Amino acid sequence: MSYEMIALLMFASMMLMLMTGQRVFAAIGAVASIFSLFLWGDGGSELAFSAAIKLMNWYPLLTLPLFIYMGYMLSESGIADDLYEMFHVWFGGLRGGLAIGTIVLMVVISAMNGLSVAGMAIGATIALPELLKRGYDKIMVTGVVQAGSSLGILVPPSVVLVLYGMIARQPVGQLWLAGVLPGLMMASLFIIYIIVRCRIQPELGPVMPKEDRDMPLRDKLRLLRAGILPLLIFFSMTGLFLMGITSLVESSAVGALTATLAALFKKRLNYTVIEATLRKTLGISCMFMWIILAALAFGAVFDGLGAVKSIEGFFIGQLGLGRWEVLILMQLSFLLMGTFLDDTAMLVIVAPLYIPLVALLEFNLIWYGVLYTITSQIAYMTPPFGYNLFLMRSMAPPEITLIDIYRSIIPFVGVMLLALVLVMVFPQIALWLPSLRYA
Repeated sequence: MSYEMIALLMFASMMLMLMTGQRVFAAIGAVASIFSLFLWGDGGSELAFSAAIKLMNWYPLLTLPLFIYMGYMLSESGIADDLYEMFHVWFGGLRGGLAIGTIVLMVVISAMNGLSVAGMAIGATIALPELLKRGYDKIMVTGVVQAGSSLGILVPPSVVLVLYGMIARQPVGQLWLAGVLPGLMMASLFIIYIIVRCRIQPELGPVMPKEDRDMPLRDKLRLLRAGILPLLIFFSMTGLFLMGITSLVESSAVGALTATLAALFKKRLNYTVIEATLRKTLGISCMFMWIILAALAFGAVFDGLGAVKSIEGFFIGQLGLGRWEVLILMQLSFLLMGTFLDDTAMLVIVAPLYIPLVALLEFNLIWYGVLYTITSQIAYMTPPFGYNLFLMRSMAPPEITLIDIYRSIIPFVGVMLLALVLVMVFPQIALWLPSLRYA
């Protein structure tokens, strides 16, 4: 059997295992182990061990549990609730103002968390009921929460970009900086859409009653204090890193420490908060560690088979496609896989194939990391089986049906596709900040 056929069989076996409902790391790791033993005998047993040593030697891996801890500490201590109350009052006087405030809240949560799940949980449990109570259109606001929460995997400290950096062997600091402008651009496009839509159809986002927002300026200014702690946390973490005072790992430690001190300052640091934060941090961190370990083992087998060279020869030699056409096909495959897989699984499955191919096609791997992340955001919200759609269904009030959720994301997916095209056509949107910091 040729190496090309073995690679195809290996990929098909992994997809079959995933469709049976097996855990991602178990499916990928089992296929990698079985095929390595089949190809190289007893020597193949060293593959997983080598992957584990490679993983443990990667110093930036320490950022992963620290950032996850920071996000859950802020979420469990209720600091996000205070933020939404501030946006509720300050944006309530605009048409669609609370929806705009929700997007801003999601950007702030993303900058403190790095996971889309946390943003979705906060948006669905805090923002969505309030928006519905204020007479906002249920389809529009459901889309707002889903689109806003997806920013968590793009705006630093994005955990997904950390994973991409590990697998692609790219500097996480550069990847984070590359995600800043695209993330803010996408959030701005969401806000512009909300403003235009609510101007055309004012009934979709009514102004909040004056009695609900009519309070002395002194009280309004007092509410702004809710934004001080998140701002201090973000500056202590990202600002010190950008100024060159702290390294990436040190920044994550500073973020975790300041999040804990913020909860202590708010007098919300108790046993329940600590226990929930540590339990969730351990669970998510272990999941990501196993997935990365499986991905490294899978990638090592693929490298040994020379599969990347074969794929390059097939696309460019036999099909005669140009480098941009190959890139577009790769992005389309992400959208297809996103209908039934989450972003981490997609990255693990295609990383051994796509990342070396992108390098061979002479595209910038930092720029491609941003493209991958934006495409994952879109795939997250693409019917029929987008990950975010069912996450929203499990958290949304009963009056919001699955059909409502499907309809809600259509305009926001259009906005995200526009952002994807802009970053593809103008790579400097992603590469400008890294070039300033790492010139």
